[in-house]
Formats: sequence, C-alpha cells, structure tokens
Amino acid sequence: MHVLLLYQNMWLPMIGFTALPHLGGLYGGYITRKEVKTWYPTLQKPSWRPPNAAFPIVWTCLYTGMGYSSYLVWKELGGFTEDAVVPLGLYGLQLALNWAWTPIFFGAHKLKWALVEIVLLTGTVGATMVSWYSISRTATLLMAPYLSWLCLATSLNYCIWRDNSEEKEE
Repeated sequence: MHVLLLYQNMWLPMIGFTALPHLGGLYGGYITRKEVKTWYPTLQKPSWRPPNAAFPIVWTCLYTGMGYSSYLVWKELGGFTEDAVVPLGLYGLQLALNWAWTPIFFGAHKLKWALVEIVLLTGTVGATMVSWYSISRTATLLMAPYLSWLCLATSLNYCIWRDNSEEKEE
C-alpha cells in the first residue's frame, strides 16, 4: 500500500501539471473551430503563415512541454513554497494570458487588442524563462519552442492587424 501511495504521489502532480495548459487549449479550440471556417478566411494573411492544420498539432506539443516544465520547477522548489511564488506566479500569469488571446482574436475579432495581449504574453514567457533558469535549465529549455512560436505568432498577429481594416474588427 505504501508503494502504491508513493507511486501516485510521484505521477499525479506530473500528470496534473502537464495536463493543465491543455484545458485552455480545449476552450480555445472550441472558440476557434467556428471562426476558422467563417471569419478567419475573410482576413488578409501573409503568405508565410503556417497552414491551419499545423496549429492544433503545434499547440498540443507546446502545451505539453510548458506543462511538464512547470512540473519540473514545482518539484525542484519542493512544491508551492515561498521560493516558488515568483517563478510559478509568472508561469500562471503567462498561462492566463495565453488562454486569453484566443477569445480576444477569434472570439471578439479585436486584432489590435490581440496584438497588445500577445506582446505582453511573449514578454511574460521570457520573464518566466529567466526566473526558471537557475532552478531548472531543462524546464527553461522546454519553454524555448514556445517562445519561438510566440515570436512567429506575434509577427502573424501584427501582419493580420496591419493588413486588415478596422471594420474587420467589429
């Protein structure tokens, strides 16, 4: 019985932390599903944008990596301790910002506000990574693809905002 409890105590937090980011991804997918067939095709987009089919695959990988990396930081700091307030607080903030982008862009069609939001998100992810570096380099490196993708997504959001009239946002 003791071995079973130890096994559960080891795996449950890892699974929980790894799964958590996907909750917002599922909600975002719900919002995006309709808009990607109706509103999104009406927008002018740069030729270099990734195909629509790439986004769910990429986000599944990114959410898994960021979730697992947050588990590594949590574990290294001994749980939700005083030392964990800043690194896990920044992580929580970036996760909330991540989840907020889709309703702003796809739900409300507010291209400019989505751009402002994604710039804040990207900066918060960078700050999260800086705060994690001395705790777990592995966790920090697992966030690098996410930061890279956000740079691409920010550029894409900017181009879509720039190339579409304000009337498209209403």
